[in-house]
Amino acid sequence: MGNKIQKITTNLWFDSQAEEAAKFYTSVFNNSQIGRITRYGKESYESTLEGKVMTVEFQLEGQHFVALNGGPQFKFAEAISFIVHCEHQEELNYYWEKLSEGGDEKAQVCGWLKDKFGVSWQIIPGNLTEMICDPDPEKSERVMKALLQTKAKIDMESLQQAYDGL
Repeated sequence: MGNKIQKITTNLWFDSQAEEAAKFYTSVFNNSQIGRITRYGKESYESTLEGKVMTVEFQLEGQHFVALNGGPQFKFAEAISFIVHCEHQEELNYYWEKLSEGGDEKAQVCGWLKDKFGVSWQIIPGNLTEMICDPDPEKSERVMKALLQTKAKIDMESLQQAYDGL
């Protein structure tokens, strides 16, 4: 993973699934790898942790992450999510299917999903922001209306049709 430290790195706090999560995420994204794994030593906050995984460094599409096994006291919330920009429907379908597998189906709306670890993701068309921010308010409002009617995974063709006024 190289010696240069990324200026800002996302830290994900897991109860005890850091290594499992890092392996899962690196299996989903092509340009990905697992880096350094650290283990709890004798001086950890709990004696039963000695030798167990403490952190896993990994990369997804060049973005550095650290997964920490910190215990059950903190949980993921929808206030933070990762956005995956997709160029075509097949790509969107792929990420949706992989990341939603085993996740919370009730949390699936407007392209948002929660994975099996409780992490929130937005699987969206790469041009969604451009369509929503179009200077023509009729176009942008049609896209927003179509998006808000989406119950789970986004259909890129439906959004494009809304944008085009079809």
